[in-house]
Amino acid sequence: MDPRLDLRPLGRSGLSVPPFCFGGNVFGWTADEATSFALLDRLTETGFTFIDTADVYSRWAPGHQGGESEAVIGRWLKARGSRDRMVIATKVGMEMGQGPSGDSRKGLTAPYIERAVEESLRRLQTDRIDLYQSHTDDAGTPLEETLSAYDRLIRAGKVRAIGASNYTAARLREALAVSAREGLPRYESLQPEYSLAERGGYEAELEPLCREEGIGVISYFSLAAGFLTGKYRQEGAAAGRAREARVSRYLNPNGLAFLDLLDEVARDHGATPAQVAIAWLVARPGLTAPIASATSVAQLDEILGGVRLTLDPAAVARLDTASGSSLKG
Repeated sequence: MDPRLDLRPLGRSGLSVPPFCFGGNVFGWTADEATSFALLDRLTETGFTFIDTADVYSRWAPGHQGGESEAVIGRWLKARGSRDRMVIATKVGMEMGQGPSGDSRKGLTAPYIERAVEESLRRLQTDRIDLYQSHTDDAGTPLEETLSAYDRLIRAGKVRAIGASNYTAARLREALAVSAREGLPRYESLQPEYSLAERGGYEAELEPLCREEGIGVISYFSLAAGFLTGKYRQEGAAAGRAREARVSRYLNPNGLAFLDLLDEVARDHGATPAQVAIAWLVARPGLTAPIASATSVAQLDEILGGVRLTLDPAAVARLDTASGSSLKG
């Protein structure tokens, strides 16, 4: 096996994962079920076994209620008999609308987590979730309550490890302190936004904390919602696309100049801009696995080529210097 694809420990959870995680937000949304199955088949054919999703995917799409991505993954797992080979990560906590009795379905209270996990398990057609993540911080619920709920799920065998997504360094540090003090499971992974286009929020405080505490990091928007693929080159180029609002903020002189540099580095390595952006993340110390999505097998193959790509030190230094903390206008 290519040594660059060796499994990496996910924090201190005991889970080992490949250096790439497929982002399941597209399943049942911009990738229909047949395409989703083809993507998952290709993923596993190439030795990658890590999938990230969330209960809320894809509630934002017209006619969707949330759970669509988990349901597609569940049907694929059943059809392929692949559950034991995969590391399945999902999330809880985002707004899921009203329940049958009119109650709000969101947050990280113990009763809600215990209800939501059963719904995710049912959709995923499995008896366990490998990595169950708090999708966003819930400042209104005591950390002790949330972590105690996760503790019960781990003891029951329904969850193997827990992670945090979109947490500040201060709140992650506080959660770790509560876990240590109360003898509760700790967040073994963090899912922050992080890419060559968006570095400051993670690198300033979260990165040193995660490295100090041995927390795994699985970054999302690894290609800056498609900007780092280089397919958007002028203002308005993303109009009408699903990620228009996110991509448009990088279509400024600073961002476009960076794309020119990305092109140069890609040519020097016989690669594409997207592959360079992924390779930079894979090589980042302390980062376990970047998350990226694809809506075609060709796109997935391109991304996986980036996972296998080794950038020379001079190229990494050029990218580090040019990207700075953020390319937003």
